[in-house]
Amino acid sequence: MHKRKLGTQGLEVSALGLGTMGMSASDSAPAIYGDVDPDEARRTLHRAIELGVNFFDTAEVYGPFTNEELLGRAFAGKRDQIILATKFGFQITADGAIAGVNGKPEHALEVLDASLARLRTSYIDLWYLHRLDKNIPIEDTVGAMARAVTMGKVRYLGLSEVGAKTLERAAAVHPISALQSEYSVWERNIEGNVLDTARRLKIGIVPFCPLGRGFLSGTAKPAEEYPSGDYRREDFRYQPANFLANQHILATLRSVAARHAATTAQIALAWLLHQGTDVVPIPGTKRQRYLEENSIATEIKLSAGDLGELALKIPSGSTAGARYGEEMMASVDR
Repeated sequence: MHKRKLGTQGLEVSALGLGTMGMSASDSAPAIYGDVDPDEARRTLHRAIELGVNFFDTAEVYGPFTNEELLGRAFAGKRDQIILATKFGFQITADGAIAGVNGKPEHALEVLDASLARLRTSYIDLWYLHRLDKNIPIEDTVGAMARAVTMGKVRYLGLSEVGAKTLERAAAVHPISALQSEYSVWERNIEGNVLDTARRLKIGIVPFCPLGRGFLSGTAKPAEEYPSGDYRREDFRYQPANFLANQHILATLRSVAARHAATTAQIALAWLLHQGTDVVPIPGTKRQRYLEENSIATEIKLSAGDLGELALKIPSGSTAGARYGEEMMASVDR
């Protein structure tokens, strides 16, 4: 698999990464996308390395904590083969509940050491602020993150789901290598000011949920067919009327996929890869077979006609249903 650069500070990763959130659960939080199998998760992580994927994304809040622990165990003896990204920025209580965001400088450095211990490593390649704490100046939070770089505990810095003004202010304190945000053929919220600002500042783009939480794979079911606790059961875009309205997106992906003997998931990932060489999607999966399928997207060359059809039939804003509810959207800095 070919490599791509994130930022201009020297971070180079595989063109596709692997999002690992769905691989873990805990006593305080059920699995977000159905049952988990730690053994299959470990095999999937190892298979990713065999396929040339070296960029792995986790966060302290996944679990909480159990996802970092999983990666720490799985990558024992393989640290030199991987680029490890994790995130902080939530206040997590002793019983595993999420009690808002926390971007305080002292909190950042405290939880960094905890992440390092769970990941069984002395350094993190890419350390993100997961969500902006609007009560703490971004300069203060990034200043603490920069101290972690100076201490050798972190190599590169990133921000997740922040807006253009925050990017500007953060980059004035320390170079930012990556912006992680939801971005896909059906979720285009960063296009325009946010994406333009990131590119002007030479910040790489790391799209999460590039397959619309599975919808763009063509195998998703309406919300009511998922069990309680599964994120998709409450997802606005999976509700019956929206699920039906969004079938036009799959129909267009299938039309393009037929010309490439590909799957809709592969075309959705290829579309993102064609948005610029600074884009590195991190599709999440907990199974080897989907990992292998997704990796083929890096080999697909979409024509101008393919891209034109996708642009015409799936214009920005054409997805039915809100991305998040009001509470979750309040944590996204736009």
